[in-house]
Formats: sequence, structure tokens, C-alpha cells
Amino acid sequence: MTTIELKNRLKELAIRIIRLVDKLPNTPAGRAIGNQIIRSGTSPAANYRAACLGKSDKDFLNKLKMVEEELDETLYWLELLMEVQLVKSELLVDLYKENEELLKIIVSSIATMKGRMNNK
Repeated sequence: MTTIELKNRLKELAIRIIRLVDKLPNTPAGRAIGNQIIRSGTSPAANYRAACLGKSDKDFLNKLKMVEEELDETLYWLELLMEVQLVKSELLVDLYKENEELLKIIVSSIATMKGRMNNK
């Protein structure tokens, strides 16, 4: 996968999260989870863009770790939405799978970058 393709997938994830939050119920739980997931679900795209502009391998790696953390947090909020049934689980399955796949890609990229840095 190219850098451009990954940027686009992360941006699309952010768009899908924004649309999800706009459909959450206007309840204390809906607002609280919405505030959390909109932050964690939109930041990976921005952080990945910043990583691509990293000034060093270490800078790139640190920003990738931020992407990893935010994607993992987004998975948590999606799981919570499914478990408390604020949104029908079947409506979140594809979004959850995409988030999970992106997380695996980032984890793999982190491992590759660590390997490269260790070989220098």
C-alpha cells in the first residue's frame, strides 16, 4: 500500500466517524462517546500526514505510534457503542473491520521501521 492510499483510507475513516457521530442519540452517553470517538477517530489521518513529514526516522516512528494509539482507542469506542447498543451493531461492523485493518497496517509499519532503525 502506498503512502497516498493509506492517507486516503485514514481520511475516509475520519469521514465515516464524523458521519457516525452525527447520528448518535442526543443523550448523555451518546454525547460523551461521540466526543471521544470523534477525537480518536479523526486524529489518525492528521497524525499520519504529520508522520510523513517527519524530520527523522525517530520522529516518523513516534508519530506512527500516536496513530496506533488513536486507532486502538477508536476500536474501544466502537466496541462500546456496539455493546451498549447506541447504534445497531450490524451498522458498525464494516467500520470496525476497516479500523482494525488500518491498525494492523500501522503496527506492521512500526515493526518495519524499528527493524530499519536497528539495522543502522
